Amino acid sequence: MLKSIEKKNGKNKLAVFDIDGTIFRKNLHFELINELVFTGVFKQEVKIELQSLYGHWLDNEGTYEAYRNKLVSLYEEHIKGCKQSDIINASKSVAHFHAKRIYIFAKRMIEKMRKNHTMLIISGSPSEIVEEYAKIFNFDAYYGSVYGLDKNKRYTGEPVFEPTIDKGAVVRQFIAEHELMLEGSFGIGDTESDAKFLELVDNPIAFNPNMNLRKIAEKKNWKIVVEKKDVVYEMERR
Repeated sequence: MLKSIEKKNGKNKLAVFDIDGTIFRKNLHFELINELVFTGVFKQEVKIELQSLYGHWLDNEGTYEAYRNKLVSLYEEHIKGCKQSDIINASKSVAHFHAKRIYIFAKRMIEKMRKNHTMLIISGSPSEIVEEYAKIFNFDAYYGSVYGLDKNKRYTGEPVFEPTIDKGAVVRQFIAEHELMLEGSFGIGDTESDAKFLELVDNPIAFNPNMNLRKIAEKKNWKIVVEKKDVVYEMERR
């Protein structure tokens, strides 16, 4: 679901950013679940599951996408019956605590693009935390995963909108609704779920890509940028 933060006049070029692994050095969904356990919204048993998932991924037992999908399933299972206000409060805490833990390249690109582009974040993380993150970095709009609420403002656990199903379709709709242009547009992502919006923009950048996105980027001759510690470099194109 789109949430406009601030309307920017005269910026008809588009810049699209993923968050996890692209701007943020870690995973917002993971950090949100961890915070919900810490504040008692989720049971302590969830932390054991969370640490197990993370450990398996660190041990190279599965891909990042598989790890992310399991995080989503864990969240959907335990958010049932939780109050919306609790999720919002936890999202604010996590977003502000981790605000400075971003990639150098992403920081530079955000500062550069903001001058002449409409800035859009699109992420599979819950919309509550994506909203807080977007506010911190002054993005114009955002999309995050939306979960259903009952009449008492408690979550049903059912997803009602998941941008990761087709990020390209979401971006195309955004462009049409806001009369933006693709000429001079930029897109930055790190996994294959970002490929569908990267193929739309004039300047696609695969940043610290996983193997699947790297293969796509090499085939399509997209720019590949890698950041290691405090060094940022572009890989040679074929």
